[in-house]
Amino acid sequence: MTPVACPGCQQRDARIQELEQRVADLEGTLRDLQARLGINATNSSLPPSANPPGAPRPVTKQPTGKKRGAQPGHPPLLRQRLPQQRVTRAVVFAPTHCDRCHETLPALASPDDPEPTWHQVADLPTLAAEVVEYQGHYRTCPCCHQLNHAPIPQDLKAHSIGPRLAATLVYLAGRHHVSCRGLEEIAQDVFEVPVSLGTVAHLQQQMTAALAPAHCQALTAVREAPVKNVDETSWKLAGKLCWLWVAATSTVAAFLIHARRGGSGLVALLGERVQGLVCSDRWSAYGRLSPWCRQICWAHLKRDFQKLVDRGGPSVPLGQALLQVTEQVFHEWHLFRGGGSDRQELQQRLDGSARELERLLRKGRRCADSKAATFCENVLALLPAVWRFVVTEGVEPTNNHAERLLRRGVLWRKHAFGSASVGGCRFVERLLTVVQTRRLQGQSVLSYLYEALVAHRHGLPAPSLLPAG
Repeated sequence: MTPVACPGCQQRDARIQELEQRVADLEGTLRDLQARLGINATNSSLPPSANPPGAPRPVTKQPTGKKRGAQPGHPPLLRQRLPQQRVTRAVVFAPTHCDRCHETLPALASPDDPEPTWHQVADLPTLAAEVVEYQGHYRTCPCCHQLNHAPIPQDLKAHSIGPRLAATLVYLAGRHHVSCRGLEEIAQDVFEVPVSLGTVAHLQQQMTAALAPAHCQALTAVREAPVKNVDETSWKLAGKLCWLWVAATSTVAAFLIHARRGGSGLVALLGERVQGLVCSDRWSAYGRLSPWCRQICWAHLKRDFQKLVDRGGPSVPLGQALLQVTEQVFHEWHLFRGGGSDRQELQQRLDGSARELERLLRKGRRCADSKAATFCENVLALLPAVWRFVVTEGVEPTNNHAERLLRRGVLWRKHAFGSASVGGCRFVERLLTVVQTRRLQGQSVLSYLYEALVAHRHGLPAPSLLPAG
């Protein structure tokens, strides 16, 4: 016979269940609040300079007891002797009398005399820009008294600033973040050429057009590259939020400013059909890519694992175990990169770590902390992208390459507060592309800007931004 439950007991049990659920919800809310308050540079993308007062102190290296400066075994960086074609003038010190017998010495060195010692001093000449004045003269015919005039050619009148000075001013803006007013002051004080802000803006517009072919070339190169690193950061267009994207290989970096941080921004950067492997973080925009064609940044994963520890509660042991796996991964990678192991050994040594990571993530899906469980579920779905660097040449476990290149854009944004116009955005993305690409190639930025501007002004093909061959 089925016992009849007491109505009061039923109400009590229902009330207990309701209160237990409320307590669980409040504990989850409290953990979320504590996690938000605990966000710092160790568990998020927050820079150390923005750490809250209670954040852990940055890791400091223990003193080694060694003296400052280069250590024994460090390759010497000796002063280089510039070639003779770079020497403007030579000042000769030659002995005239023998120190021993006081005999007069010959003016010219004999074949047996050693090479002279040398000491070079580099200095700047007066930097006043060369000013060329074109004059269109008049002449009166002595026969018919007709007044004749030789006009200045229109192509000479089209520009008041020559290509080398223009390229130098743009170089200072794009490489060293000098503002428009700063360029105006440098032109006046250093080069003794007074220019207006309008002239500076006009030169930037010219350079924007001159660098358009190079920008297209860089975009095509990174889209077709077998491996590329991709990242994005915020930008401002007339105070409105937009995004600065970068895609980079070992020799080419392409920047693009887009209104969106989502899939449309990624399509604008890499095209509708993404080719090759993409190294990135776990931002949702990259979710349109197959996990078999990606590499997830382990530096971001490490911060996510640290966040599990900082959340407290049931996610702490999970986060600690995942951090141990991360430590082993970076140890083996640094050993491989330093030549201490080959790729086959790297794969063998990380096989256990891969198994342990998968086991922990599967266990974490059942974690009482719902956010930790969701995180583990998301990483499990991307598991092929976690270990791509182990099997594919040219892929690294972190996205540091793109982040380093993007740092120059971040500094520009902090200094200039973004761009005031769409044309300013084009100037920034094209100049950053040329600056960072030439730096990756170990080539001069200024010389390319000069050549590109000369070609643009004369209607010639733009010089190639990609390395030869």
